[in-house]
Amino acid sequence: MITLGEGDTPLLPAPRLSGRLGVEVFLKWEGANPTGSFKDRGMALAVSRALERGATGVVCASTGNTAASCAAYAARAGMRAVVVVSAGAVARGKLAQARALGAEVVQVAGTFTEAFRKADELAESRDLVVVNSTNPDRIEGQSSAAREVVEQLGRVPDILALPYGGGGNTVAYAVGFGERLPRFVLGEAESRADTFASAIRIVEPVHRLEVGGVLKRSGGTCVPLSERQLEEAWRLIARDEGVFCEPASAAGVAAVAASVTAAGQTVVCVLTGHGLKDPDATGRLAA
Repeated sequence: MITLGEGDTPLLPAPRLSGRLGVEVFLKWEGANPTGSFKDRGMALAVSRALERGATGVVCASTGNTAASCAAYAARAGMRAVVVVSAGAVARGKLAQARALGAEVVQVAGTFTEAFRKADELAESRDLVVVNSTNPDRIEGQSSAAREVVEQLGRVPDILALPYGGGGNTVAYAVGFGERLPRFVLGEAESRADTFASAIRIVEPVHRLEVGGVLKRSGGTCVPLSERQLEEAWRLIARDEGVFCEPASAAGVAAVAASVTAAGQTVVCVLTGHGLKDPDATGRLAA
């Protein structure tokens, strides 16, 4: 098993946010993972199984966090890593991580969709394993977070709030919770193509159909968020609760603030990545 000590991240009570929103809020702090994002859970398993099956290298398309995680776990395994990103669309911190960890960075013109297509082409031509969330090992690894939430909280929460980019994390949490799902509340950027929250800057979510199924089964909802709503939620998380997350991580909190919830419900908001992952965006917001 290739590991860097991922998982077992804190579930933090958020008393000031709870008072503001009228519900009992907990923050699942995934920025505490080794490369600073939730992606490490699934990448540990995907890279381990790729190595077990005899692969010599892995490839992914990424808005940044997957690239950094892929590079780290591939380096740990002694494997080659190729990461494909949309030129000019990835936060500097994430790109620097991937390069520092030895990954080959391929930049393509266009959106994440074009990057994903290129990753598939490279997998075929270079005999690499794709470690995006279309790889079931990624989903299986990430599903551990849901089981941790239940263990830490002592029960399934009433609501689980998540950022919605490609949708893989929504699918993974649904797998982890099993038959007893909380109500899923997802926050997505109104302007997916150019939101400042770069981690969810995905125009065509790969798991759109599966996410629709999760929302239907859980009685959940997806909330489109303005840039202002994302900014306000990011500041509240930092200044009310002392947690410095990247802007996309605030989408779950923003979605809860914008949706109808019953007083006293227990809400777990997943903060997917550390604020140091996106220094340009967080520097501007903190000014």
